[in-house]
Amino acid sequence: MFNFFKSKKSRPEEEKAVEKEETAKDAALSPQSKEEIPQDAVKTSLPAESEPVTAKSEVIQEETEETRPTSFAGKLRVGLARTRQNLSKQLSGLFGGGKIDEELYEELETILLTADTGVNATTQLLEDLRQQVKKKGLTDAADLKTALKESLVEMLKPLERPLDTTANSPFVIMITGVNGVGKTTSIGKLAKYFQSQGKSVLLAAGDTFRAAAREQLIAWGERNNVTVIAPDTGGDKKNDPAAVIFDAINAAKARGIDIVLADTAGRLTTQMHLMEEIKKVKRVIGKAIPDAPHEVMLVLDANTGQNAVTQVKAFDEALDVTGLILTKLDGTAKGGVVAAICGQYPQNPPALRFIGVGEGLDDLRPFNANDFVNALFD
Repeated sequence: MFNFFKSKKSRPEEEKAVEKEETAKDAALSPQSKEEIPQDAVKTSLPAESEPVTAKSEVIQEETEETRPTSFAGKLRVGLARTRQNLSKQLSGLFGGGKIDEELYEELETILLTADTGVNATTQLLEDLRQQVKKKGLTDAADLKTALKESLVEMLKPLERPLDTTANSPFVIMITGVNGVGKTTSIGKLAKYFQSQGKSVLLAAGDTFRAAAREQLIAWGERNNVTVIAPDTGGDKKNDPAAVIFDAINAAKARGIDIVLADTAGRLTTQMHLMEEIKKVKRVIGKAIPDAPHEVMLVLDANTGQNAVTQVKAFDEALDVTGLILTKLDGTAKGGVVAAICGQYPQNPPALRFIGVGEGLDDLRPFNANDFVNALFD
């Protein structure tokens, strides 16, 4: 940034060290160096005619307009680009033409497995394709692409069950999952989603183990103008997550709040003592409201592939999971994990309530099987 202030040195071996020194000095002396970074400083402190800042803001605006679709269907398509490209490269050759034979089915099986579709789901899809081929009399491999899309939609439809929060007030949603899947961020986005439906929301900071969890949830509360019930901090005081959520539910009842989103600490499914602890949290919630929690929502990271299926099984056994959130679909080339979940639960899979395809507040939306499958294919 400040290269135009640097003087040329005759000895190349000293050049980097000198540049670092001068850059540090320039940063300390230049009035622009610290004013260009925060956006609020740009708005309030810098004059409108400041050319460097104006140029920077224009670049940001152009990037936003060009790269961010306005509809969620467009965002979903962009978010699933890696998975779509991965599938397209392999399926284009396979479905380009030719006869339908066992060799084609074997190649398709390999493609589906590498997309993290899972053994059970892949077997179901291939069986359904074989039935369609016989029923419709298909002979050309090019016809299989449409048949595959139809089979996928039919498989994923049972996951498409929107969350109805009108039956109870407050409607208590317990959020759980392993470490690092994006629980707290998902809570912030859920709060925004429910607010857009005209619902009042209260957040419970039940993750009392991760150091930054409380502050992160409070920041989301401020961003959405939502009340956060959080534990006291300071000293060596240890807060009981169940007690924090219990207090939050009572506060919601007293204030007439519609939705309570209860955060919980991330935990590995192999840590049995922590799995027992989260069972206790659920029992305590039931003491605040007899039939609560009304939704046990498990957050999954799409990047974990088949591990996500294992997590569903473990948390379902411990908590009777009723809904799923699948995050970070925009960061993986293996979006087939959605089908893998169906394959694990062929009769009654937990509902996939929401999917996340970006960092924006509105990039977490209800799952739609047709939209999802259409975004997977060119």
